[in-house]
Amino acid sequence: MEKLHFHNLQLSNARKSYFSEIITKNSHNARALFNIVDRLTKPPVSVAPELYSTKACNDFAKFFRDKIKNIRQTIVSPTTSSGYEPYPLETSINPMAQFQPINSKELQDILCQLNSSSCCLDILPTSFFKKVSKILEPALLQIVNLSLTSGVFPEPLKTAVIKPLLKKDSLDKTQMNNYRPISNLPFLSKIIEKAVFHQLNEFLIKNNCYDVFQSGFRQNHSTETALTKVTNDIRLNTDSGNMSVLVLLDLSAAFDTVDHAILLRRLENWVGLTGPVLNLFKTYLENRKYFVSIGNFTSEPIEITCGVPQGSILGPLLFNIYMLPLAQVIKNNNISYHSYADDTQIYIRLTPGDRGPVQALGKCIEDINDWMCHNLLQLNKNKTEVIVFGAKEKRLDVTTELQSIQLKTTNQARNLGVVIDTDLNFDKHIKAVTKSAYYHLKNISRIKDLMSKQDLEKLVHAFIFSRLDYCNSVFTGLPKKSIRKLQLIQNSAARVLTRTKKVDHISPVLRSLHWLPVCQRIDFKVLLLVYKALNGLAPKYMTDLLTQYVPARPLRSSGSGLLSVPRVRTKHGEAAFSFYAPQIWNRLPENLRSAETLSVFKSHLFS
Repeated sequence: MEKLHFHNLQLSNARKSYFSEIITKNSHNARALFNIVDRLTKPPVSVAPELYSTKACNDFAKFFRDKIKNIRQTIVSPTTSSGYEPYPLETSINPMAQFQPINSKELQDILCQLNSSSCCLDILPTSFFKKVSKILEPALLQIVNLSLTSGVFPEPLKTAVIKPLLKKDSLDKTQMNNYRPISNLPFLSKIIEKAVFHQLNEFLIKNNCYDVFQSGFRQNHSTETALTKVTNDIRLNTDSGNMSVLVLLDLSAAFDTVDHAILLRRLENWVGLTGPVLNLFKTYLENRKYFVSIGNFTSEPIEITCGVPQGSILGPLLFNIYMLPLAQVIKNNNISYHSYADDTQIYIRLTPGDRGPVQALGKCIEDINDWMCHNLLQLNKNKTEVIVFGAKEKRLDVTTELQSIQLKTTNQARNLGVVIDTDLNFDKHIKAVTKSAYYHLKNISRIKDLMSKQDLEKLVHAFIFSRLDYCNSVFTGLPKKSIRKLQLIQNSAARVLTRTKKVDHISPVLRSLHWLPVCQRIDFKVLLLVYKALNGLAPKYMTDLLTQYVPARPLRSSGSGLLSVPRVRTKHGEAAFSFYAPQIWNRLPENLRSAETLSVFKSHLFS
């Protein structure tokens, strides 16, 4: 019995050590952690057994190619050519003609920044590649710098491997349209791309090439900053007695239909790339291929004639550049907007009795559709959603007006991962978060005996807090009953982690874990956004929402970092970031408001 007990103990410790290593390595990789929990709690989902064949791989390869081909063929060019293609604004951009070679330190920084995921195109596993990178460094520097200085992207690194992934476990595994293509590129390709990205991104920032209201894939920008800005504007409109109409535009496979010739013109005319730099992007885009891999079977290579490379470092950046003229199209119609990659939302303010903005909105959507057609992008009008905000008694009139321009309204819609409703009470979103969080909490509970408490807490943060905290800066002003629903999730997570019984009080447990209650987590996030906005660590549109307090005459409080609190009339105004944030910011001690770094501010704010 003693030997059996010893064996089981050793087995348990080995298992905990194994999972601890994986969880620690992937603590910032939510997808990897999800796969770990998924693998432990249910059988793996794979493609149907009959699809493990060369024929199925070729069928998948043709299916993915034809899907994009069909979208491009259905795009109908508008009959008019006026107004759809704006010209770049006159600027004094110095052209970028040459990339600079990178040094040893820059190469090592790039390797540290890249994920350690590998694919079948890599000769060496990426984790091992990183370990021996110092030995390979001279050869790596030669390859990367030769590509940068010559303006030619290596041909062998332009082939991607596609793995079909079932969209949902419940879908029919035998139907190809139930799979999405997951693209992987060689690790060496990503090293060169990262070196290019750093230099091009620095150039774009220096020359103010980015659209101010494009938040996708940009440093210090996020879905949260985008949503905070839009909800702030809508709340202030409602507070002033006006209505708001928000239109969430839907594009079909936008990244995959990008036209290479148009993209190269954007890079040259809108951004100012020339010489070897422009040629590097030309060679980066041309002659690309992919093949589909299922198990040990692969398809024939398929040529890629359009789209930005999926799974790449440069793809999202190139897409943002491709979309630059869209901002001008919208601005020309005097419509407010915000974009996150291919998710674009436009919105208007309606004063009582004024229906002019609705007509302007309709014209703007038509201009957007024309521009997209000319740029081989497809606006999916059937999936475009429209929401009306403001006084309930006035919504019907606005809805009727919108129907006159063929815009059908809805009471709720998912916007950048948050379910927004006409009342901005986020009830549907909180319900969705609750359902998702309890599902993951149940799975974590099932494997709690397989790992240590420390590793379990990492899973709780990855699966539960990531949902509770996602864009929670827009939860300002919510009623206590709504916050209570989110708090119950946190309480349940604490009980699972500490094995606390339901009859025991939860407050001491939360304190022992040093977890801030949900209401304080919301304020914590808002205050972080304020600090970032005031210290150059947030988008300009966030900084513009805040105004430094300037007293009428010199006071002791002058220069203490206080913010001006605007006047509002209703609870909608009180929930707006531009009111709520300065109000709680001004309550902080002066030494905290003037913290030298973000890390110091966070640590002192938490304590």
